[in-house]
Amino acid sequence: MGLKENIQSMMTQVQGLKAVNAEELEALRIKYLSKKGEITALFNEFREVPNEQKRELGQLLNQLRQETESRIAALKEQIAQSQEARAERLDLTRTPDPIALGTRHPLSLVREEIIDIFSRIGFTVAEGPEVEDDKHVYGMLNFAPEHPARDMQDTFFIEKEKGVQKPTDVLLRSHTSSVQTRVMTNQKPPIRVLCPGRVYRNEAISARAHCFFHQVEGLYIDKNVSFADLREALLYFSKEMFGPETKIRLRPSYFPFTEPSAEMDISCDLCGGKGCSFCKGTGWVEILGCGMVDPNVLEACGIDSKQYSGYAFGMGVERIANLKYRVKDLRLFSENDVRFLRQFESC
Repeated sequence: MGLKENIQSMMTQVQGLKAVNAEELEALRIKYLSKKGEITALFNEFREVPNEQKRELGQLLNQLRQETESRIAALKEQIAQSQEARAERLDLTRTPDPIALGTRHPLSLVREEIIDIFSRIGFTVAEGPEVEDDKHVYGMLNFAPEHPARDMQDTFFIEKEKGVQKPTDVLLRSHTSSVQTRVMTNQKPPIRVLCPGRVYRNEAISARAHCFFHQVEGLYIDKNVSFADLREALLYFSKEMFGPETKIRLRPSYFPFTEPSAEMDISCDLCGGKGCSFCKGTGWVEILGCGMVDPNVLEACGIDSKQYSGYAFGMGVERIANLKYRVKDLRLFSENDVRFLRQFESC
């Protein structure tokens, strides 16, 4: 291959030169432009060509050297700009020590497991505001203005008119049943929803109680829904959450928004129902409240109680987490103690 062809071939190479850092760029400069570089070698070869070819080949060589210098200068500018951009993104205040990855909170783990179990039998998730009005938290759920049941769910008021509680009072919701009233008001049956979220109660903080906690409530409204449907749904949930050997029992209770109402216990999985200190010798542990939706609630939400019936249930996420992970102090869930939270890294 002659000198002219070599120059043209190198011209093509130079046009495609690339470098991602200063080290690669310096290597290219040495390869082409140093005293022992390829372009210098072509100039040495140029001395041997006939005089009649020197004008043409000399112009080509000078053009090759100029384009090589220009290409390397352009690459140098690109690398400098890239380094400046990286420097701008660099957080110099960040610690050089490795940052440990966090994990999901135990309450989030339990809430997601509850939702997953009920989603397998057709329940979807509905959410609503934590700051509510008296109408949706109490009024539409069959709480009379002066009924003592309101004392069971005393909460924190943001705006309260003097005297008896009124529908316009603004408060922090004491249960996620307020989401159920909104769903029943805006959606026609059949309805099958779970309502997870944080709720508030005016209670003294202790190892067994807190002024806020988390609930998951469920609601199913359709034609010919019976208490047997409720029992089977809760039995399915209990076996999926606590194991296939789990048994349940339903004890009569009272809630303003359900009739009949019941508290549900599961067999203690620590002693197998024989009785131990955890279940206080009874063999049973309470986990939730439930019942058939009161016809007054259906009518208040615009649903014909003669045509439709339904069941509702509600459980505290902290309560389920206590049973699942054997956490003795409810306050641990909200204290953000990493020594406690690290115990759930493998969950």
